[in-house]
Amino acid sequence: MTAILYPEQIQARNHYIDRVRPFVGQNIIKVLTGQRRVGKSYLLFQIMQEIEKSATAQILYINKEDLAFSFLKTAEDLHRYVVENKSKTGKTAVFIDEIQDIENFGSALRSLLLHPYLDLYCTGSNANLLSGDIAGYLSGRYIEIVVYSLSYTEFLDFHHLESNSQNLDKYIKYGGLPYLKHLPLEENIVFEYLKNIYATIVYRDIINRFAVRNTPFLEQLVLFLAGNTGSIFSSKKISDFLKSQQVKMLPKQVQTYISYLTNAFLIHKVVRYDLIGKRVFEFGDKYYFENLGIRNGICGYRLEDRGKLLENAVYNHLLFKGYKVSVGKLDQLEIDFIAQKGGETHYFQVALTLNAPKTIEREFGNLAAIKDNYPKTVITFDAFSGNTYGGINAISLEEFLLS
Repeated sequence: MTAILYPEQIQARNHYIDRVRPFVGQNIIKVLTGQRRVGKSYLLFQIMQEIEKSATAQILYINKEDLAFSFLKTAEDLHRYVVENKSKTGKTAVFIDEIQDIENFGSALRSLLLHPYLDLYCTGSNANLLSGDIAGYLSGRYIEIVVYSLSYTEFLDFHHLESNSQNLDKYIKYGGLPYLKHLPLEENIVFEYLKNIYATIVYRDIINRFAVRNTPFLEQLVLFLAGNTGSIFSSKKISDFLKSQQVKMLPKQVQTYISYLTNAFLIHKVVRYDLIGKRVFEFGDKYYFENLGIRNGICGYRLEDRGKLLENAVYNHLLFKGYKVSVGKLDQLEIDFIAQKGGETHYFQVALTLNAPKTIEREFGNLAAIKDNYPKTVITFDAFSGNTYGGINAISLEEFLLS
């Protein structure tokens, strides 16, 4: 077995570890998914160290990004290696990093579950890691936890910062990839790093995985989505725009390429929900970036984009808090976010500022038009004097991200 080389510093992310702990030692697969470089491996290291301290199991760590494990190519290879290297007398905690690089890995996991003394953990940079047949024959035998970029509070903790407007601006500009804690938060340095991460995601998790040939179109599509973050689009509308830029691609092909981007966690697709008809619209979705810094590195950070970035930051925080999020439509009115969790619903409007009567009337009025008793909140970049309007709460982005 290869010795485990732990990083010198492992920053605790208890938001996720607390969700894993109840399943430690259980004969159920713990799956961490998320975009590359959001910190999945470091969460595995944190769990490993806790298990080592408790001395409850032997640790077996497999990292498919390490050439030492290049021989593990198939499900049979993985199964054989684990069985041959597991403890002969007690429990073994098995950690498999980037398991999607092993062919037909699902059958290996299913077989390994037959060994009651194995405690299985794995990570993957694929939103559909456990889908289709794999999900079917592992049904009820795994939990999946999606790991996101650092939340604002985690960002402050990682960088040893206090919350204020300047540091909030840094978070909105540079995003929350954990490795940034090792770099000076300077534009040229950070964006150089983020552009390389973006290139890695595109090459390894999209071009290689899906055998994409039309890479110029893929790059144009990402640039278009970055420049229009949070806008409502159909595949046809995107296709028509790109056609005007001399880039020809049918709507069906646009949808396929968008699915590649969501699969790699580069972007998130948000559907629209009809609050009157109680149905999801088939067309007209919104797209937000998993990491604001990567988005800004792709298309540039501009002050005129702050409204888009504000909306994206709110969406990301709702995901972090475990909400299922959709965009609402009420007749001709748009509700920025419908957030649902545990049978509860919360409505949100997002506005850069509330310094004009028409803006105040629109943002609060849209929420007031929803005739139910679920909470409704307006989020703005700056504090709103009075904090309420017509009985509806208003909070600043900073206050929301600290919640």
